Amino acid sequence: MLPLVLFWSSFGPAVTASTVLQDAPCFVDDMVAALHDATGNDGELVNSSLTLLGICRESDYSSRPILSELSVGIRRNNRRGVEVLYPAAVLISEEDDQENIMVTFDLPQSPLFKLKPVLVLAFKSPLTDGELGVTFSSQFLQPNTQSACISGGTMYILLTGRSSEGNVDQKWKVSVQAKSPNMKENLKDVLIGGKSGSNMTPLLLFSVDTGTDRRPGSSLASLQTSSLSFLCELRRFLDAVLPQHRTEPPLLRLDSLQSLPPLALGLSTSETLLVEIINSTAPTIFSFTSWSSSQPVHPGQLALSPNLLEELRQRLEKNEEQIKEMIRQGMLPNRASEKLDRLKELSAFQRQEPAAGESQYCAFLLLKALQTVTRTYNMQKKLRATRAGPSTRGPICGLGSLTVSLERLLLGPQSADLNNCRGSCTFPLTNSNNHAVLLSYHIERGDMNERGPCCVPLAYDPLEVIDWNNEGSFLSIKPDMIAKECGCR
Repeated sequence: MLPLVLFWSSFGPAVTASTVLQDAPCFVDDMVAALHDATGNDGELVNSSLTLLGICRESDYSSRPILSELSVGIRRNNRRGVEVLYPAAVLISEEDDQENIMVTFDLPQSPLFKLKPVLVLAFKSPLTDGELGVTFSSQFLQPNTQSACISGGTMYILLTGRSSEGNVDQKWKVSVQAKSPNMKENLKDVLIGGKSGSNMTPLLLFSVDTGTDRRPGSSLASLQTSSLSFLCELRRFLDAVLPQHRTEPPLLRLDSLQSLPPLALGLSTSETLLVEIINSTAPTIFSFTSWSSSQPVHPGQLALSPNLLEELRQRLEKNEEQIKEMIRQGMLPNRASEKLDRLKELSAFQRQEPAAGESQYCAFLLLKALQTVTRTYNMQKKLRATRAGPSTRGPICGLGSLTVSLERLLLGPQSADLNNCRGSCTFPLTNSNNHAVLLSYHIERGDMNERGPCCVPLAYDPLEVIDWNNEGSFLSIKPDMIAKECGCR
């Protein structure tokens, strides 16, 4: 259980960092992934990571070697070999006549302090209110004065600390000051959350070499199971490859939709049902409403027959090849390939050995995610071709995109393209029936008391929702959800 971290402030209410952690079960995994991607093959910090990590471009190069060393170590150890330590409490105080704010980190005893600590100030969401240069000063930092440059994409501030003996309690006092005058209020927003709506969670990271003694239960490997890492990587993959839509209220609650009775996914799931799900190309939403740091995911398991196991492998390979072709064509970012390889590794779904129940389940989730991605881009291609088709009558009845924003999901996708039918139904009618022809006949005769044919959906695809709760994993099917064919009626 993570210790409670309190932010006591003379200029606002107490804020608990543990709340941020409970809302974001991928909190640490996301941060380790960001550090993993922070350096290139040459071991140098890449430019794209500077903003994310709050690193100033023009100054403060003294901390970069240690941060590079941390990132390279994470890459070398396949994201392992990282220890995490949370402060027992944090005190934030200020004096009205001074521009600086004092932050005191109450740290527990730990032999990890003999290593090189990196103090991380992590934010629940990116900071968006302009740019802010900040100076941190403390005898516990090395060097004693370090800078951070916060802008729209900053999610972490990394400060290199001084190693010390860890057999005594420590209180790190860090003076924080904005570089520009009259920016103290903005600095408060960064530290405790204000108009920017950000919440800060502090922690210490230590890079542990192979063979270094570790405290039982303290390592990242013990804090996060392989299934959790798989789900976190799956979420990052979906965020990276799916089109991002601006969230527009009101948000759609999935439980407000009509649904078929939920189907349990587990070792006892029928073969017939699994065949239908694996062969289905309906898009999938991964909801996981009960997933949190305090309520970790219990890995699901599947027991597939050898024939169905081979079918799953073949469909994974087919969808993987489609994803790689999209990457080659520039439809998807290059980093999607690395994330896909990482997902395959975490699922441990190998042809050489029989896959365990949990491995089969992760492979099943991966297939449904890849099917959702390929379907999304194939539908976009189809809609573009429809719009580009020749027409002398203006826009005729056809399928168009309609995206709705979903309630906040811990995995995603965060939106669904439901499609809609739009365009005119003038003679000759598109995909019509006799009744629509007769309606058009009456309208052409000037009978204004009857409605004309309307462009409406004629066929639908369902939406599949995979969720976790305290009783296990379930699949819910929302029927007649996504329009796939239009006509005049």
